[in-house]
Amino acid sequence: MSNQFTLPFEAAKKAEVFGILEAICQELEPTKTQLEAVTTSYNAVGKWLAESSNPMLAGSSIYAHGSTAVGTTVRPIGQNEFDADLIQHVLNFTADQSPAELKRIVGDRLREHTAYAAILVEKKRCWRLDYAGDYHLDISPTIANPACENGGELVPDKKLRQFKPTNPKGFKSLFERRAELMPRFRLAKTITDGVSPQASVEPFPTHSGNKGVLRRTVQLLKRHRDLHFLPVTDDIAPISIIITTLAARSYEFCVDHFTFESELDVLVATIRLMPHFIDRPIVSGQRIYVVENETTSGENFADRWNSEPQRAAAFYEWHAKALSDFEGLAGLEGMDKLTKSLNDSLGPSLVRGVIDKRTEEISAARTDKKLFVAPMVGLTTSAMASATPVKPNTFFGD
Repeated sequence: MSNQFTLPFEAAKKAEVFGILEAICQELEPTKTQLEAVTTSYNAVGKWLAESSNPMLAGSSIYAHGSTAVGTTVRPIGQNEFDADLIQHVLNFTADQSPAELKRIVGDRLREHTAYAAILVEKKRCWRLDYAGDYHLDISPTIANPACENGGELVPDKKLRQFKPTNPKGFKSLFERRAELMPRFRLAKTITDGVSPQASVEPFPTHSGNKGVLRRTVQLLKRHRDLHFLPVTDDIAPISIIITTLAARSYEFCVDHFTFESELDVLVATIRLMPHFIDRPIVSGQRIYVVENETTSGENFADRWNSEPQRAAAFYEWHAKALSDFEGLAGLEGMDKLTKSLNDSLGPSLVRGVIDKRTEEISAARTDKKLFVAPMVGLTTSAMASATPVKPNTFFGD
């Protein structure tokens, strides 16, 4: 029996929207050439730092952290350059020593290399190697945190006066565990009529080459934030670690508690519930904002919100706009309206090429009966293992 079917109209629209968002995220990422180049640089820099003759740096380890490590990197607006964040974990240094001295030692080692010295830029608490126009590596020194039972570390604060708790490896592990969680999907009866029972409801696997809904949600939110705050001169945009943390906690809650009809619904639900994971405890008689690092004690990603309340206000204003923009996509009629909405929220320079290419691919595939719908991907022209063929149809008037 053939398993071809015509998707219900709304389900098909959501599948196509999610497929477009997936393609947009792919455009936001570093190119294959950039990844190869930064990998080569990372390995070389790590080797150079690890081979220092300074006994303070003996046995230190270098690893990637932040968006590079968790797979949520996005290029800055109007640039091809992207950043990779590195940690140099120093074993022979303790918290009773000066954070400024730790940073100086790492900087001195980088200056010993002629090529690195030429592109070295000092930042507040890290060192940057600026491979101009392509990428840059930010190298932050850390030391062990004996008080953290979860393998946490200590990093110099921005004023280099004290160490503060952090746990890049723990954060990465927790994020990856959440990203691997698979949403439950409800397949409409109109889809499954006449199809074998095995095609009803199943846990959807992660497909090779696809990063899943959580990582794509974070990437889209970071791009939306960058565009939203582009004309704002004040430094009040929500930092990436807050967006990533709230999205990850919300995604886990949504996957654990709800059943969805589409990947787009998962994305929207995740965005909607993000503010619920901002804690508001009363400390010393005042209600404060807390977005804690769950993998160590004492790191509050929203700490600056308490001394700069405009940051909290900016987050809530931006979040409401992001929710409205992504929630409204499925209800748009016509590809022109969908394109305009995406242009406004994610930027025409990014969206235009994706939409044009996507429209051509989908139209040709539909005509040739090579269009499929796949879990965690949406409409696709790739006949992957869990994909199901879709009969000719139109969703946005194309």
